[in-house]
Amino acid sequence: MKIFSGTSNEPLAKKIAEGLRLTLSPLEIHVFPDGEKRIRVLDEVVEENCIVIQSTSPNVNENYIELFFIVDALKRSGAKSVIAVIPYLGYQRQDHVFREGEAVSIEVMIKTLQASGVDKIITFDLHSIKIPEFFAIPIAHLSALPLFAEKIRVISEEGALSGASPILISPDMGGIRRIKLLSELLGDMPYASIEKDRNLKTGEIKIKNIHVAPNINLKGRFAFIVDDMIASGGTIDKAVNFLKKKGLAKVWIFATHAIFAENAKLILKKIKAEKIYVTNSVFIPKEKQFPKLQILSIARIVIENL
Repeated sequence: MKIFSGTSNEPLAKKIAEGLRLTLSPLEIHVFPDGEKRIRVLDEVVEENCIVIQSTSPNVNENYIELFFIVDALKRSGAKSVIAVIPYLGYQRQDHVFREGEAVSIEVMIKTLQASGVDKIITFDLHSIKIPEFFAIPIAHLSALPLFAEKIRVISEEGALSGASPILISPDMGGIRRIKLLSELLGDMPYASIEKDRNLKTGEIKIKNIHVAPNINLKGRFAFIVDDMIASGGTIDKAVNFLKKKGLAKVWIFATHAIFAENAKLILKKIKAEKIYVTNSVFIPKEKQFPKLQILSIARIVIENL
């Protein structure tokens, strides 16, 4: 077995390689003045099972293209099989036609991945559970929820809750399945879901309501917001402010994919939350980090599923 890394998340690739007691095999990645890339495999890979680690995080297009070329180079060099570990699968929010005339962008990317020669995909916390149905090859759809459950238990055991009753919060109705699964991992912890409206043209979010069991009083509770990703940070900020107005005492935020686009750092630095926990599915450079941010590693989960 040989393991390779694209340029999008080399620190995660190194952790996975160390866990497998392997060394990352070298790739020659040359960028031409016009931005085109040339990929060359330097190791002998004939009849080898190969792993490629590459998150398709920003710049999503560049990282996808690089992944396509790495897989093609491995297959042309005689690799027996190629597993693509794509912790964050870019374009996953474009999984159906929202408005007439649009492309289903994630389906285009999946078809291209398969055409490049990938034999299996490993990914995390997809935006929709329907996305695996687009694949004609095996896909392992993994989750960071067990990591989040562990951390929530630690927060509780350290006394941070100060006797207050905890509640899990989904920042939108689409996250109900996710929040129910986490509730089960935490011994049926109560949960609620925020209802919001998104303007498909402008992207603007408006929070309408929160759905919670009639017997649950939100005032004074400590909340754990759990989502699949944080992009600009605007939605999660509105969710925290909404919960504070509803009387919740403290809020912790958990999200698998830290996209942190646009002015996310500026928004998240000031957010009225205790801490923000994300995973290393996406590489977060120092300039995008801030004091409230805590990064959990998914390397162990990947290794267990290879």
